[in-house]
Amino acid sequence: MDSPRGRIALLRAVAEGRIEPTGSFQVHFDRCLGCLSCVVTCPSGVQYRTLLDTAKIISLQARRPGWLEVIIRWLALRQLFPYPGRMEFLAWFGLLYERSGIRILVRRLHLIPRSLRPLERLLPERDYLVARTSEVPEQANPAGRSPRVALFRGCVQDAFLKPVNQATVRILDRLGATLLDMPGQTCCGAAHIHLGERELARRLARQNMEAFFRSGAELLITNAGGCGAALKEYPDLFRDQPEGFQQAQRFASMVCDVSEFLVEYRNTTSWEHNPIRVTYADSCHLRHAQGVIDQPRELLNAIRGVELVELEHPGACCGSAGVYNIMQPEIADAILEKKLEDIAATGAEVVVTSNPGCQLQIMAGARRAGMQVQVLHLVELIDRSRAVHGERHAVA
Repeated sequence: MDSPRGRIALLRAVAEGRIEPTGSFQVHFDRCLGCLSCVVTCPSGVQYRTLLDTAKIISLQARRPGWLEVIIRWLALRQLFPYPGRMEFLAWFGLLYERSGIRILVRRLHLIPRSLRPLERLLPERDYLVARTSEVPEQANPAGRSPRVALFRGCVQDAFLKPVNQATVRILDRLGATLLDMPGQTCCGAAHIHLGERELARRLARQNMEAFFRSGAELLITNAGGCGAALKEYPDLFRDQPEGFQQAQRFASMVCDVSEFLVEYRNTTSWEHNPIRVTYADSCHLRHAQGVIDQPRELLNAIRGVELVELEHPGACCGSAGVYNIMQPEIADAILEKKLEDIAATGAEVVVTSNPGCQLQIMAGARRAGMQVQVLHLVELIDRSRAVHGERHAVA
């Protein structure tokens, strides 16, 4: 019953009134990663993602969640993710926790409750926490530069992985894009959708769409596979609201992953790096939901000195899956272990990712396993490389 067909059979049984959406129904759907690998491999084209979202809503309405889930839902979905300032404060607290040595003490004395350990170990190293907030460059808007783009900063990304957004800003600036600020943006709502909080997701979607259209940008650049998938799927949130649906369709058509943008607008620009062996860990929602597979690899192959070694199972999930690694830590750890074995087999010195959840998950796993491997976002590796072909290419 943990297979896609098994879960579909359970949902059908609920729809036909043969079983209640409790007990094993909830257990089997809670175990689903939502990686959407089944969608892209299904010969019948079954849209399992829509069924999964429906099941989450039904499950949320029918059950009484445990105390940990109640806390995570209230704290993360309602009090933290939608508010960038609060996420900044949480990141500052994480930096204090790291720098003060409290983290070492807490771990040695096993002071963290078992239920909270999966969350604590995802805290990145201080180099990521200490970086300054990414800002739009002072010269980001000179006359004649195009296209006009805005950057979707994300909630977890901008708070805990600041160098990723900073690197994205620098690369866009170097390519000649006019980078516009987008005040008022908030969480994409992906976690809310995955956990059945549809109305909360709609509220965040409206706020993001209003912020984007106010900015005057032509494209919304994302550097997080999960966020990008959620933003592109906003029309699904408003199918029963004609006006909102049309706005969401227009908005979704303007969302572009940073790798898509760079491939289209880099012209003849390529980069150069000291010789290094790299492997690429696909984000499930970038690969399966957005269909962005070749672009990151094309960019990696455009960096001279980079030897790209493919994973044996590039489409396999790392176990992050939104908040899955917190809600289902044992299964997530087993999945992560397989991913780490695949990474180790490549002999790579650097693992390149394209989603904050994946990056934090693989970072934590590699650190725990004692692996001598660096985990970077795609844009971080490009930013650390030297642009070649001399001139700065304006985009058209």
